[in-house]
Amino acid sequence: MFSWIDFLAPGAVAHAVLAFSIVVALGLALGSVGFRGVRLGTAGVLFAGLFLGQAGLHIDQSILEFARDFGLILFVYTVGLQVGPSFFSSLKRQGLALNAFGAAIVLLGGLIVIGFRFLLNFSLPAVAGLFSGATTNTPSLAAGQAALLTVKAAPVGSSDILGMAYAVAYPFGVIGIIVTMLLIRKTYPSDSLLDTAQAGKTEDSHDSPEYLDIEVTNPNVDGVTIRDLPFVSESDVVFSRLHRSGKVVVPGSDSVIHIGDSLRLVGARNTLSEFETVIGKKSQISLADVPSDLTTERLYVTKQFVLGKTLAELNFKHLYGTVVTRITRAGIEFAAADQMRLQFGDSLFVVGPARGVAKVGELVGNKAEALNAPHIVPVFVGIMLGVILGSLPISLPGMPAPVRLGLAGGPLLISLLLSRIGRIGPLIWYMAPGANFVIRELGIVLFLACVGLKAGSRLLEVLFSGNGVSWLLGGAFLTLIPLVVVGLAARKFLRMNYPTICGVLAGSMTDPPALAFATSFTKSDRPLTAYAAVYPLVMILRVFLVQILVLTLPM
Repeated sequence: MFSWIDFLAPGAVAHAVLAFSIVVALGLALGSVGFRGVRLGTAGVLFAGLFLGQAGLHIDQSILEFARDFGLILFVYTVGLQVGPSFFSSLKRQGLALNAFGAAIVLLGGLIVIGFRFLLNFSLPAVAGLFSGATTNTPSLAAGQAALLTVKAAPVGSSDILGMAYAVAYPFGVIGIIVTMLLIRKTYPSDSLLDTAQAGKTEDSHDSPEYLDIEVTNPNVDGVTIRDLPFVSESDVVFSRLHRSGKVVVPGSDSVIHIGDSLRLVGARNTLSEFETVIGKKSQISLADVPSDLTTERLYVTKQFVLGKTLAELNFKHLYGTVVTRITRAGIEFAAADQMRLQFGDSLFVVGPARGVAKVGELVGNKAEALNAPHIVPVFVGIMLGVILGSLPISLPGMPAPVRLGLAGGPLLISLLLSRIGRIGPLIWYMAPGANFVIRELGIVLFLACVGLKAGSRLLEVLFSGNGVSWLLGGAFLTLIPLVVVGLAARKFLRMNYPTICGVLAGSMTDPPALAFATSFTKSDRPLTAYAAVYPLVMILRVFLVQILVLTLPM
């Protein structure tokens, strides 16, 4: 049926490139078609691959396996670089509780598929595929297929069964999480959606930096230096401006404050409220509107000299009379605490005299074009380390064979760590957001195209044999039960706000379409924060758990 491909592109490599291009183009077109705001997105490539594979489109086996594994590596590595900074910073606050709920969803799903294996007599490849597809988690699909290759008793075609079970369960995995969000919404008071969004935004502000102008009215702090004020040593609040007698300056930690002064503080809202109680009252004037020689500018960290150094070590206030109030890293903005170490690509919000701000710019680099320059060597060094780590056997008590992180878990864990470290010698672990997105999408569409083409040849045979219907029902059960149980528990016992619950549910399913729905529906950024907090841990748990299931359950 597809002999014309060989005519247009003779040779195995040319044939494969043309076939991949057809599958990806059709799949992305399918994924862009929406129904009530829900789209398959890149998952459409999987279904295009299944259809064309069933229609007779095939690719050389060795090329197919290489493209599948390399695509997976590119995908998980760039995902780790993207979410790494926000993942580690989120653990400082609510991240532990959110990750506990995310892990509970994963483990409850594992218990359910064990029940499928023993109570419903589903085959091991089928339960592994359902575990991945019902939770829309592609890396665990790859990890399950890799684990199957190590099982000597695995029958021929087990990997294909796993891929088809994944494909059958995937659509409701996308829809089921949205259904769960709507069900949990019904448990909240019947106030307007706007009130719910405002509740989410209020809680967001606890983590995001804001500013507050405070007038000194408390006689107990008259004549006290800023460093000696209560809460200063344990808080991340930054003092950016001091107004006295009509003049505005950048204060230092040794600056003495007096009654009648006004201070601008930058930090989390609840912390600013504590300082307002201690220092005085909210100022009637905005310090930014008072005429002064101070200026503000966003500067980019692009010079290696400052990488890994803390703001306290750089001491911009002493050298240049300036202060850094905020740092934006990987899309997350936070108050610039003295102990914060700079990383390549950080965006610094600097306040101070124009000359001093310019000097800081020279010191940190501030070459925006450098952010777009590719750092190719670190990418392949990181991938190399990830493949090595993923290949190391990990012996666990009671396991018949060692567990490996595999090509999904190894690069993911390494990229998380490297994104946290930021730099090792001349190697800078930074990737421009645009480059990250392109590589990530290229990797996932290659992987999904390969899985679809390989499993598609047997798709109709399996669906019409009766297994398809039972897989579909089992996948729906596997999607809904963990989400509903954990979502209601978070609502009842922790009284978690609705936008945060939506973010945890989307993150626990590693489901970007569900995240897009949650942010649009709640009109809050809180789902994004919760999603980023649970995504990496859940991803690693699913990669580990599917391997444990494959290696321990009977075939």
